[in-house]
Amino acid sequence: MKFLRYPGGKSKLLSYLVNFLPTKKDIKGTYIEPFVGGGSVFFHINPETALISDLNSELIELYKGIKLYPHKVWEIFESFPSGKTAYYEIRDKQMDGKPLYYKAARILYLNRTCFKGMWRHNSNGVFNVGYGGEERRWVITHQNILELSKTLRKANIHNSDFEEIILSASKNDFIFLDPPYKPGEKDLMELHYRNGKFLFDEQVRLSETLKSLPKSKNIRWAMTNSSHKDILKLYQDFKIRKIPFGTSDKPGIQTKDSKEVLITNY
Repeated sequence: MKFLRYPGGKSKLLSYLVNFLPTKKDIKGTYIEPFVGGGSVFFHINPETALISDLNSELIELYKGIKLYPHKVWEIFESFPSGKTAYYEIRDKQMDGKPLYYKAARILYLNRTCFKGMWRHNSNGVFNVGYGGEERRWVITHQNILELSKTLRKANIHNSDFEEIILSASKNDFIFLDPPYKPGEKDLMELHYRNGKFLFDEQVRLSETLKSLPKSKNIRWAMTNSSHKDILKLYQDFKIRKIPFGTSDKPGIQTKDSKEVLITNY
């Protein structure tokens, strides 16, 4: 299920992507995802063993909290009051000294009730998205949290830079990559990646890291990315497929001209 509203999430592209991704049985090693985000592909494949990571420390606290304390996360999430006033009180509350399960429940609550599921921070790294309403909050149930916890127990969860995670890959591992990007653009200019921007220099570093993986280890990888010509040039020696539909320039609106591609080394 889609339990997170996340910028650039791939839940709406799954029907296309799964045609080119391995199944759980096809992955002989570890499933690795360095930009896990909302985790749509990870939860769909539900691998036997996994390594998931992201630079968004709050996101990683959410995953760890659900993995370790599903009942407590749900208890806190359910206890938060409804309404705009409560939202801003919970959003602006200091988290120093709070237990992991409380932090996880708070982030889940903010994600389900903030405006359009945006994930934005100010220059001090503080979540600052406005209130969006309660409509999507109760789509999540206690049973959902328990099922998510069961899947996450099979994963090592890290708050790390993508290069370290990719280079940890071993023989027969599979890596799925969904770096921060805007369809058709060269750079992601919004403050999103570790409260910063995922600029073209990062795209270059990503491509160089993938190219450095030893072929002898039979490490397969698949990546969604922008169709900008400078990004495509980085991967001209690999298989590039145009994704036929995807996210348009307007948030939440789908288009038949996605300006996104799926790149694979197989």
